[in-house]
Amino acid sequence: MSLLKNSDCAVQVVIIVLPESSIMSLASVLDPMRAANRVAGKILFDWKILSPDGEPVLLTCGVLIAVDGMFSAREQGDCLLIIGGFNLDRHAQKPFIAGLQAAARHFSTVAGIESGCWLLARCGLVNGRSATAHWEELEDFALAFPHVSVRADRFVTDGKFWTSGGASPTFDMMLHLIRQRFGSSIALDVASIFVYDETHAATDAQPLVSLGRMEALDPQLAQAIRLMERTLERPLSITALALRAGQSQRKLEMRFARSLGVSPGRYYLRLRLQTAHRLVSDTQLSIREIALRCGFDSLSSFSRAFKRQYGDNPMKLRRGRQ
Repeated sequence: MSLLKNSDCAVQVVIIVLPESSIMSLASVLDPMRAANRVAGKILFDWKILSPDGEPVLLTCGVLIAVDGMFSAREQGDCLLIIGGFNLDRHAQKPFIAGLQAAARHFSTVAGIESGCWLLARCGLVNGRSATAHWEELEDFALAFPHVSVRADRFVTDGKFWTSGGASPTFDMMLHLIRQRFGSSIALDVASIFVYDETHAATDAQPLVSLGRMEALDPQLAQAIRLMERTLERPLSITALALRAGQSQRKLEMRFARSLGVSPGRYYLRLRLQTAHRLVSDTQLSIREIALRCGFDSLSSFSRAFKRQYGDNPMKLRRGRQ
């Protein structure tokens, strides 16, 4: 069920923000609505911000966000937007999940933003539906919820349930909501306020590396980086990478040196180690499994490369985060 296009009433929005969420995801929800009200000269969106316990929310950047109250299962309105971040098990326990499951019945649109998709899935709300997650979590999300059709899209709308994969996709999703509810003209005006001229379709894939204008300025370099993204678990030799990218190894090396200041081999390794660092810090996967996922055949070679990059071996870094 979508919002009625011809209603003169303001869209009633309830935003639930969990601790350790991203300030950019919150801004990508709030500022498009604020700008829509501004360009329309009237209240198109009316919102309130809630937290699971009614207390101010500390975001990952250290900013404390004031809220309007405590979330309850009796909330109702047009749109329910759930913004999640790190450590969901700590911040969204069983009573909150049960309340979310009940409250979802009272809204015509329910969106899970960043890790908010995990909360929708834990409620069973997207079973048998399509959904997305942040690209870092797509594989784990798919494994955790086999009854969800997981897509690597920037955002997904399946009936009343929407999911987005990060801050920028959330901005696109909010523009989609504005366009759906109030028309393309308002949505275009909102995008223009933020000098946002790179609007993406929902079905655009989430990239591991945000290449920006490099796709147009040096498409062959961009193609090589995309190949690296897709082969982290089974890294190609630089010769094979160049061949699949349709260029000589020498030209590929020159492109990386000119545009990024590093060799393709060093950049490839950095991508693998960045993925490993995230998995060590943010998951409970074994160090052996992380090494395999990131293309290392042995724990010793993985540990040496990781320590050169980050100053500590993987296990020591993980213990320091606990």
